[in-house]
Amino acid sequence: MGAITYSEKGALADYEFEVQAESLEELFALCGKATFEAMTDTSTVEALKSVSFEVGGETLEDLLFSYLAELIYLKAVERIFLKDFVVKIGNGYSLACTAYGEQISFDKHEIRTDVKAVTYHKLAVIKDDRGYSAHVILDV
Repeated sequence: MGAITYSEKGALADYEFEVQAESLEELFALCGKATFEAMTDTSTVEALKSVSFEVGGETLEDLLFSYLAELIYLKAVERIFLKDFVVKIGNGYSLACTAYGEQISFDKHEIRTDVKAVTYHKLAVIKDDRGYSAHVILDV
């Protein structure tokens, strides 16, 4: 089972977190969840709608950046909060994701912050003896 750790030492315009997971797919899924936790309490989001997409990159960091950027884009364009993420990572740094959530409701969902973008600053994906870890900073 993976873990998400949030940092309070970053700049006020940033939201910083680290994720630890046993597999690369779990790592990316937890990074998606942490991104939406910056925006709302995902426990109040129901899995009523699904969105699917594919992204690619030249490195694992590029792939994570593209994945999170697509999630942030979907939130803005589809006006959807997502909570559950099914991620499949293929050869050559390709990723397919189906994410589940619901339309944003100002009556139902707490709005914590508006994530504008993922940044490359300190972005890292590391494999070690415990599995995988990631460090992410979001621009809010």
